[in-house]
Amino acid sequence: MEDVLVPIMVMGILFVALPWLVLHYVTRWKTAATLTNDDERMLGDMHELARRLEDRLDTVERLVAQENPNWQPRRMDLDAPKFDPENARKLERNR
Repeated sequence: MEDVLVPIMVMGILFVALPWLVLHYVTRWKTAATLTNDDERMLGDMHELARRLEDRLDTVERLVAQENPNWQPRRMDLDAPKFDPENARKLERNR
């Protein structure tokens, strides 16, 4: 009896339980990796808020620059030809 029961259990585990387990977690990973509608809406709101804050900061920098011509803005233009990543790291550390 034991000679028959062990191979049946092994075959069941190999051909039923193992593929079921793999497919179960594959489908879980695929559903977890997608953005929900709420996530997309929140991401859009955050992008809009960041854009508005950047506009406000540009306005403040422009006003300060008008009042004090020697003032240098702390923000850096990433597209500038003299951009140095090491300076950006130093700026982040000094905050």
